[in-house]
Amino acid sequence: MARRNYPLAKVYGLLEPGPVLWLSTAGRERPNLMTLSWHMPVEFEPPLVACVLGNQGYSDGLLRKSRECVLAIPTAELADRVVAVGNCSGREVDKFRAFGLTPLPAAEVAAPLIAEAWANLECRVHDTRMVNRYGIYILEVVKAWVDTSVKDPKTLHHRGMGAFMVAGGTIRLKSAMK
Repeated sequence: MARRNYPLAKVYGLLEPGPVLWLSTAGRERPNLMTLSWHMPVEFEPPLVACVLGNQGYSDGLLRKSRECVLAIPTAELADRVVAVGNCSGREVDKFRAFGLTPLPAAEVAAPLIAEAWANLECRVHDTRMVNRYGIYILEVVKAWVDTSVKDPKTLHHRGMGAFMVAGGTIRLKSAMK
């Protein structure tokens, strides 16, 4: 087996945390949307999710004010729109309109669900102690929605620098978890 040094700045691509998400927030003028790939589950009940947002970004400012959002899970079929949403700022672009995405009213939060996403998780900010230093929000999922017509969704996983992996088949192994 051949081994070589690997650039430390690229290590995150080896440890990708899960599917690429969209994070929607409610804004005064219009809802906003960003692409998010730095997140991880923190707790089962209540379901808590850690998300990293840039401290100076437009979505970060909206989340700080509203203290709620929706995490939406798009499938690989939406890859072009996932990347396009991530490559522009909501300060200048109405991302829902520009990329043909449909905001739907959520049940528990003001931020919209995204109709085209396979799943939508309505969230409230649970903990902000790591926001100023690391940009890490701990979100509590207060309502979850899944499109049951989608069987075996193929999700995108960011590997860095424009490279994505697509999750495919599922294997089932014996587990002690219930």
